[in-house]
Amino acid sequence: MMSRRFLIAAFAATLALFTVALPAQADANADARAFIQRLADTAMNTVAVKGLSDDERARRFRTLFVDTFDLPEIGKLVLGRYWRVATPEQQQEFLRLFEEIQVYTWTKRFRDYSGETLDILALAPEGENDVLVDSRIKRERLEPINVAWRVRKSADGFKVLDIKVEGASMAFTHRSEYASVIQGAGGQVEGLLAAMRKKVAQMQVEGATAAAPSASKAN
Repeated sequence: MMSRRFLIAAFAATLALFTVALPAQADANADARAFIQRLADTAMNTVAVKGLSDDERARRFRTLFVDTFDLPEIGKLVLGRYWRVATPEQQQEFLRLFEEIQVYTWTKRFRDYSGETLDILALAPEGENDVLVDSRIKRERLEPINVAWRVRKSADGFKVLDIKVEGASMAFTHRSEYASVIQGAGGQVEGLLAAMRKKVAQMQVEGATAAAPSASKAN
């Protein structure tokens, strides 16, 4: 009899947990969906606008990137174990250089925007605190691209932690590349920072060169 009562009580408790947990997860999914949809809409309506100068496009994307991506957490993911051995000054410089590289990279991509749209396909829990938002970017006359967004809710709302494009993680792709550079520099984080400084300088020159023809036409 006690065993039966125990089973009934356990069953009732399980039902109660599901009754509480399912609406909470549904709310988290709805919030994550709305966050990614707003992010996509903002990018299309402000950053991908035709006729913007590269400087203005970069400024708009930087604002969007800083507001919606959790840069410190991404930095920890990307540097992995090297984040712990880097000095606070190196950590801050890495985050600054990483932001610059992302801004220059995505500014160029948005300049070539040609009517892409984003459809959200599914949402699922990812670990204890995150939500994975599966989406598809539809392109004119080209195959769609599958993109999954890993987002986490904080006191300031949702932030993006990682993007998986066709299954390839942005954070872990960078981690592999950066770890290789650090290992090639004898395990010194400074070796990576030097390479990133050079990359940023190169991108700045390329950006100025790309903007020069439009500037000359305006004159």
